[in-house]
Amino acid sequence: MAWYPGATKMELQPESDDQPAIRPTQFILHSIVAPWTPERTYEYWRDSTNLESHFGLGYDGSLAQFIGTETRADANAAANRRADGTGAVSLESASNLQASDPWTPEQVETLIKLGVWLHQQHGIPLRICRTADDPGFGWHAQFTAWNPNAHSCPGAARIEQFKKVVFPGIVARAAGKTPQEDDVALSDADVKRIADAVYIKLLKTDGVLDAPADSAEYKTNRFWSWQSHIQDVTTRVRALQKAVDRLIASQTKS
Repeated sequence: MAWYPGATKMELQPESDDQPAIRPTQFILHSIVAPWTPERTYEYWRDSTNLESHFGLGYDGSLAQFIGTETRADANAAANRRADGTGAVSLESASNLQASDPWTPEQVETLIKLGVWLHQQHGIPLRICRTADDPGFGWHAQFTAWNPNAHSCPGAARIEQFKKVVFPGIVARAAGKTPQEDDVALSDADVKRIADAVYIKLLKTDGVLDAPADSAEYKTNRFWSWQSHIQDVTTRVRALQKAVDRLIASQTKS
């Protein structure tokens, strides 16, 4: 039996010892349709039913494991254990009473960490299951073979979240990467603030660039701002232009 080190062990007996072994090839996510802590989920499996999941996840990201991941649990119908000995690891997560809410950020983080561990521990491939028997990651309502009663579990919001956030997060984390944030365009106000800062720093602040060595104040003012350089160049160019204009005028008169 394999026990995830990131979960609190709450072993269900006699199921943990009596149920047959599996070779885990899938990870299937559920909502328990109740705002339960992992402890309350454990009590429900222990006292109220002969069914169970491998894991229970609370709103705050707390996680409990009830059965080793290489032992059958009974939350996934035909995916619990197949004739070839393969089976699915199952997780029940706290939700509202309609199973309509998304996973909390804490739940998402725990799901990603557990998904990476299952990939590394059992070789569950980093793909969404393509069929009911296909190794990979999925959700309870994905296939009738897993969900013969046609529940919407884990709920539309969480299915969408699984596709866009949880599963990509597992893949990225397993590859040693973090998902990149989308670039955000600068607003006009942002551009103005940047321009003002650059103007103040480069154009108006002395001590940015070396002053010309032949400037009259070089010994006392070793550095000039961009503005000082531009004004100096402009003054010299205009003086040169005036000299050229005078020369041309004198040649024309003669």
